[in-house]
Order: sequence, then structure tokens, then C-alpha cells
Amino acid sequence: MQKSDTIQCFRVVAKSGGFRFCPDGMLKALPVLLVLLAITAISAQGQTVQTVQAAGQTVQAGQTVQAGQTAQADQTVQTSDNAASQTRNTAVPVSGMAPSADAASQSRQSLTFGYISYDSVLRAMPAYATAMRQLDNLKAKYEAEAKRVESDFNKKYEEFLEGQRDFPQTILQKRQSELQELLDRNILFREESRRLLAEAERDLLAPLHARIGSLLRVIGEERGYAFIVNTDNNACPFINPSQGDNIGSIVVERLR
Repeated sequence: MQKSDTIQCFRVVAKSGGFRFCPDGMLKALPVLLVLLAITAISAQGQTVQTVQAAGQTVQAGQTVQAGQTAQADQTVQTSDNAASQTRNTAVPVSGMAPSADAASQSRQSLTFGYISYDSVLRAMPAYATAMRQLDNLKAKYEAEAKRVESDFNKKYEEFLEGQRDFPQTILQKRQSELQELLDRNILFREESRRLLAEAERDLLAPLHARIGSLLRVIGEERGYAFIVNTDNNACPFINPSQGDNIGSIVVERLR
């Protein structure tokens, strides 16, 4: 194959994009063919790189838009929070003004109570005088017995002082033991007397306390009191008369 034939063969290959078999000039045309294939591959690779770069620019543009939208949304949320905070700050004085004078007045009118001197009421009861007489009689009996024991002790002690110089040692020790025993018994009797008298007083006054407590509950419910205060022992130094009622006389009258 001549040189012109070889060039014609490559022209055909270039135009058709394919390969046409030329038997005589194949070996001579092979290097040229390889060069053409390399050029084609490089061109395709360049197009691929451009495509990738374009895609990267598109992604970067999308991220920029998304970041802008996110920042705008954050600014919108922050603006809403600031507006809400300003609204709350503005609303505070309104809520603080809620407990007005009318509300306080209604609260005072709804909360009323009574007060008494419990001891005065107790002592004004007719049954209290009766209970105290019984207690006084019991005290007198215990006191008489204590005086008798004390008198016996004083008498034996005087006899001991008079005869201790003449008593033998055994009698002296016996008299000393008797005196100590009388003294101990007198002390124990007085302690037991105080305990028994306190118990007797509680038993005598228990029905009176129960009656007063029951009546106070009834009066409190009738008058709509929140509570009833005992003013004894300076427990409540001041009570506003516009809010509390002194019901001592009412209680005494209804206990008769």
C-alpha cells in the first residue's frame, strides 16, 4: 500500500469514528491510530473534569443558599423570642396590679374569726365551782394526812434527842432507822399526793373542757369562722376588731 492509501484510510477512520481494516497499510498506520485514540481519551477526560467542576459549583451554590436561608430563619426566631420577651415584660406590671384593693377587701370579708379567754370562760361555768370544791376537799384530806405523818416524825425525833445519851447502842441505831424510815415515807407520800391531786383535777375538769370544745365548734360553724383564738397568756397581743369577734360573753351565756 502506498502512502496516499494510508492517509486515505485514516481519513476514513477519522470521519466514521470507527476502524476500517486496510490489509496492506495496517502495520504502518498503527502508531498514528494509537495517537488518535489517546487524543480522544484526553478530550473525554477533560469534559468529565469540567462536568465535575460544574457539579461542585452547583453544590457549593446550594449550600450557600441553604446557609442564607438558615441564618434568615434564625434571625426570624430570635426576633420572635425578643418580641415575646418584651410582651412578658410588659405584662408583668399588669399581673402585679392584679391584687387590687377590692380583692384585698373581699379577702378580709371572707376570713373572719372569733377569740375568747378560755380560762375566763372555764371559770364562769357553774360546774367549775363544783369541781373546785371537790378538789379542795380532796386536797384537805391529803394535807391532813401529811401533817399527821410529819407530826409523828417530829414527836419521835424529839424523843430520840432526849434519850440518845442514855440509849444503848442497839436502841440508838433502832431509833435512827425508825426516824429515817418515817422521813422517807413522808417524802413519798407528799409526791404521791401531788400526782393524785393532778389526776383528780384532770378527771373533774375533763367534762367541762369537752363541753366548751363542742360549743366552740358549733359557734364557729354558725358564724362561719375560720378559727377561734385563745388569748390567754398573751398568746395574741393584738386582734383587729374589724376582722375578729370577741365571743367570750356568747360562750359563757350558752354554757349556763
